[in-house]
Amino acid sequence: MTGTALVAARPAILLVDDDPFMLDLQSGMLRGLGYADVHASGDARAALATLLSGESRPDVIVCDLNMPGMDGVQFLQALNASPFSGSIILLSGEGARILHTVQKLLRGGRLTVLGALEKPGRPQAIRALIDCWVPPGVVQAPARAAPSITEAAVLEAARTPQWLLHFQPKVELVTGAVAGVEALVRWNHPQHGLLYPDAFIGIAEECGAIDSLTEWVLVHSVAQFARWSAAGLHLPVAINVSMDNLGTPDFASRVAAIAHAAGVAPQDITLEITESRAMSPLPAPLECLVRLRLLRFNLAIDDFGTGHSSLAQLRDVPFSELKIDRGFVHGARRNQIIRPMLEGSIGLASRLGMVSVAEGVETLEDFELLREIECDLAQGYFIGRPMEVEKLPAWVSEWQRRRAELFGP
Repeated sequence: MTGTALVAARPAILLVDDDPFMLDLQSGMLRGLGYADVHASGDARAALATLLSGESRPDVIVCDLNMPGMDGVQFLQALNASPFSGSIILLSGEGARILHTVQKLLRGGRLTVLGALEKPGRPQAIRALIDCWVPPGVVQAPARAAPSITEAAVLEAARTPQWLLHFQPKVELVTGAVAGVEALVRWNHPQHGLLYPDAFIGIAEECGAIDSLTEWVLVHSVAQFARWSAAGLHLPVAINVSMDNLGTPDFASRVAAIAHAAGVAPQDITLEITESRAMSPLPAPLECLVRLRLLRFNLAIDDFGTGHSSLAQLRDVPFSELKIDRGFVHGARRNQIIRPMLEGSIGLASRLGMVSVAEGVETLEDFELLREIECDLAQGYFIGRPMEVEKLPAWVSEWQRRRAELFGP
């Protein structure tokens, strides 16, 4: 389908709500927005029967939640388990938390959830969600299947090695100054090409290759920092460390030796602790983390708010930096659930004397919100994607131009 046809396409819309006034209001509003094919049903059970019979084939269903007889959750779960595969917009007065939870419930099924709005729903907000609908016949690029990775292949990659580094920049939100970079390992696989950590870190931990992989990343990241410094570019580096590394008795000493050999101050290195598994109940990891802080390395709790990264870890580990997961950052201005959590995380970091870093900053709106609520640092596609080392100087020059636009002279 051509781009012109895509723009011209208008979905058939079904409204499901037990309130006749709301049905009339929403029907009129949608027709006023240019959606001619609009139908309404005041009974979810009757609407479900019509949809399952094939008599009605709407592209988008705008559905209330609190309805007598069959409520909206039952209706949508039944549709999710049926051959129907249309798109859904939730429109309810039940509040943001319930709307958020229902969207989570529907994920993974056949239905595509375009979004959720609280009643009555502003026309421009409803139009914005309907505009996310993809017409039938429009071919979207399929998700790339994850390659099958074996332990033997990971061990060979560690022996050769087949790793390379990309760097993603971070900036200060008060001044816009470049604050540093995060080193991100990639696997230059001989058959599958460039692979990202999710494809191999877990296997590396299981087969015992994580220690050599982390050491490779440390050596090359610290050496790169030294080269940048010699060229007059101060870019402190953050490096991801597995919980498995922390259980190695001499890990802290080895990190210190790597930094010393490169002539790099520990204060310019941040170790980001990622937890693919829960922290060991044994004291070795905690002792290692304390020793790293005593050596003046910075420690960041990564992906805060997800998995095992929690308040308990903040209580027990001397972290100096809190990295807020992108799920609590992107789109927070318009989300009544995640925005308070984002603000609370930043406030918590401040009260604990920690640096707050927001990940997943993808839009100007994300960036401006973080400045308003006084987050310290930001990282994400809006600022810069992970890139090869050769591209960093050009990015720095371009950022200085953008910085003047965003922050003023």
